[in-house]
Amino acid sequence: MITSTSNRKAAEVRNLGKKASLRREQSLFIVEGIRMFSETPEARVRSVFVTERFLKSCPPEVREKILRLPYEPVTEEVFSSMSDTKTPQGVLAVVEQEPHTLADVLRGERTNLLVLETIQDPGNLGTMLRAGEGAGLTGIIADSGTADIYNPKVIRSTMGSIFRVPVVYVQDLRETVRELKREGVQICAAHLRGSVDYDSADYTGANAFLIGNEAKGLTDETAALADRAVRIPMLGKVESLNAAVAASVLMYELARQRRNGA
Repeated sequence: MITSTSNRKAAEVRNLGKKASLRREQSLFIVEGIRMFSETPEARVRSVFVTERFLKSCPPEVREKILRLPYEPVTEEVFSSMSDTKTPQGVLAVVEQEPHTLADVLRGERTNLLVLETIQDPGNLGTMLRAGEGAGLTGIIADSGTADIYNPKVIRSTMGSIFRVPVVYVQDLRETVRELKREGVQICAAHLRGSVDYDSADYTGANAFLIGNEAKGLTDETAALADRAVRIPMLGKVESLNAAVAASVLMYELARQRRNGA
């Protein structure tokens, strides 16, 4: 049992949780809590850390999964030092990342993408991934200025979607958008100055929504690459929606159209 917060393994877990550069270098990330641990494919689990209290009280199927994997018990104090949450449940795992390429997110006419430019809030990114799974998203493409998909806050907010929706980071977002267009994907920019209402556009073919930074929106150069710019009409004094909410509205309109054969 690990009993010291200065233990090497405990320190490595803390660093993985805090440093995106270390996560990229080692191709690892942290999942925490019973829900996320249960969702994690066993083949990708490198190690598990668990408190005795959790191991004794968790559901039988979770205990059996822990016992099948390389695990190490830790004290409550040590677990709290490793945890990224205020009220730790008592189980976390070090998990291997799964790299994806552009080919992994293209599905011909069924392609349904979010293309993100400098989305910086981890909660927004995680919400987009989770909502996207529900809307049939085939993947997310993000520039290097977008938050790390393996940030612990993002992982928690995906509620397991991280394991089912591929995410691709690219160095040149605009060139990637051009490549999508060459592949026959319609590019729709979510924009306050959009020329058509979002529910008037046709998304039944291969489609990608461009979503810009929370504060500044899309850059002019990226927005100019879109085949069309769509707007979400606002009532009252609200000027715009949160980036994740706007993305969700657009994705579910696409899902509605495809479901109804519109």
